[in-house]
Amino acid sequence: MIGFRKVRLVLRAVSSRVHSCPRYSSSWSPLGAAFNAKPARKLNFSFTNGNAGLFEISELADFYGFYALKERAISESSKLVAEATEPGRQRKMVEIFDELSDTLCRVADLAEFIRVAHPNLNFATAAEDASVNIAGLVEKLNTNRALYKSLRHVTEQGDMFPEDDVDRHVAKLFLFDFEQSGIHLEESKRKRVVELNEEILKVGSQFMEATQQPISIKKEALPEHLRYSFNLEGDNVIVTGMYSESHNEAVREAAYKIYLHHQPFQEERLLNLLTARHELAALCGFSSYAHRATSGTLADNPETVMQFLEGLVEEVRPAAVHDLDILEQYKAKHKSQASVLQPWDVPYYTAVAKHGRHKVDHSEFAKYFPLGACMEGLNELFRSLYNVTLEHEPVEGGEVWCDEVYKLAVLHEEEGVLGYIYCDFFERIGKPQQDCHFTIRGGRQTRDGTYQLPVVVLMLNLPEPSWSTPSLLSPGMVENLFHEMGHAMHSMLGRTKYQHVTGTRCSTDFAEVPSVLMEYFATDPRVLSSFAKHYKTCEPIPEDMVTSLCASKYMFNACETQLQVFYSVLDQRLHGIHPLETSLVDLVADTQNEFYSMKHVSQTVWPLRFAHLVGYGAKYYSYLMSRAVASRIWHECFADDPFSRANGELYRRTLLAHGGGKLPMTLIEDLLKKRPTTQDFVQSLVEDVNSR
Repeated sequence: MIGFRKVRLVLRAVSSRVHSCPRYSSSWSPLGAAFNAKPARKLNFSFTNGNAGLFEISELADFYGFYALKERAISESSKLVAEATEPGRQRKMVEIFDELSDTLCRVADLAEFIRVAHPNLNFATAAEDASVNIAGLVEKLNTNRALYKSLRHVTEQGDMFPEDDVDRHVAKLFLFDFEQSGIHLEESKRKRVVELNEEILKVGSQFMEATQQPISIKKEALPEHLRYSFNLEGDNVIVTGMYSESHNEAVREAAYKIYLHHQPFQEERLLNLLTARHELAALCGFSSYAHRATSGTLADNPETVMQFLEGLVEEVRPAAVHDLDILEQYKAKHKSQASVLQPWDVPYYTAVAKHGRHKVDHSEFAKYFPLGACMEGLNELFRSLYNVTLEHEPVEGGEVWCDEVYKLAVLHEEEGVLGYIYCDFFERIGKPQQDCHFTIRGGRQTRDGTYQLPVVVLMLNLPEPSWSTPSLLSPGMVENLFHEMGHAMHSMLGRTKYQHVTGTRCSTDFAEVPSVLMEYFATDPRVLSSFAKHYKTCEPIPEDMVTSLCASKYMFNACETQLQVFYSVLDQRLHGIHPLETSLVDLVADTQNEFYSMKHVSQTVWPLRFAHLVGYGAKYYSYLMSRAVASRIWHECFADDPFSRANGELYRRTLLAHGGGKLPMTLIEDLLKKRPTTQDFVQSLVEDVNSR
């Protein structure tokens, strides 16, 4: 592919800014005060309509502007293709390709975000049209053999202009993306690749949609005393989920067995998806889809993935069994109907045990985590680590898609503005429910020598502030905020030559490292104590509350790690063996019984509810590997001092600054001054498990 990448599943006090004064402590910095109230708009004293356009793109003062952006991208792309394929070019091939990629991404990424985020149907529709048209253009470019041959010649023979290692690495990434469309194959096989990609998109969409569908069964299938715990429609009982928080064990059991029950039509979709993926991988020269998915990643191949997962599960098994024994004891204390712990009990008694042992009451903790305090904490952390501050800027009219969006400038004391973060933090009807980070514009060196500043959006679902109370965050929300800000700062602190590898545009198992690392900061007592304070009195959070909260973070870590290993191994097996050597039900049962200490429940097929099989096919292990890398970085660089400027600068210079511009393992080796082994990563997670 040319480099069109879908959007990623990433305070200046101004006197004209006007807002009402809330009835809680005013002892906040300008940043904290801004985030403790709903955003207010800059007053417009001009005689113009004051519409700067979305993201200050003047064409987007109106939704018709998407048509102008689309046409301009098509025109500019045509010129760049001509430049790349004509013999008299005056610059490196990789520079032309990256400008072509940037031209497409600046419209496609923006349009894809507005399509899902803008509440105005006209804007959403126009954005969708632009997104579809750019995707169509990309497909057309992916069949341009002259363009492909020009790039392949450079990667094989070298460019006529001097290249460095980054140039060669990025050119190879472009070539790899290009060949995923099958352009290097004979025509019949290339057409089949196109058909398979379309099939994968269609079946994957159908599968994902079905993962969220409720299950309807006849009333008679349930005992009468259980029916009314679920939704009722006529003669049917509707089960919408796992009901993991229910105090009634029989309800949890019924929900588990019904919701995860084998569904032949959904199994057929999954098997069709796996078959199409395997054929696609084979056509492109890979022995399995897992080999295709892991190529160029931190793991690099499925054999390394399995070595990591198998080593990890053996190390954590004793501790996982111990965790489950503790949960079983809690179940016995509650005089349950059955004393033996079951899979549907684990989430429920995990919550019970955490509350019982550490008295973790999220409503009490939330009083010490007003959004403004959390933003102040992030600001001080970034100032300490990177000499960077977050400055709130008032937005112009029409600049944002919703009135409740904040804008932050990321300012380095010596380098100036590094980029912009738009914060869409509060719940609203119709808003996507998943916390996520979107790249709107990637950073890159431009032809005139200036730097194209990155622009990203962080989307969370926090409770709205009221006139008297700021948005109060649960500990989990605080962790999510830090996680997503890790993605944003990966983009902000990067200074890549090419936007194709800016920030989070790197392999999945490496892209999550900076965000997961931020979770370690979010659960460190020294960091929490530096900013957590009561929203009314500004009293710092009591030490015993911090101790309890941080201790609860690692409770049952072994059991959770083992569960994630099971998910990851099953993902690898589904994408590595074709056709499956056994039935799907038996494969799930065998894998669960081998890698997880809770035995499989007959006729339940958990993967049929696992939407990640679509978006993270053969890459679900990335969560564990990213956490292993982040753990290694934390213990070697920040565990002794989470505010270390020296290590913060080292981390930025050797890792964050490069995005995907170098191989992931090379970046980690540069930071840690040694090349970690798979066993090193296993031991990093084992250290976390043993730190309970």
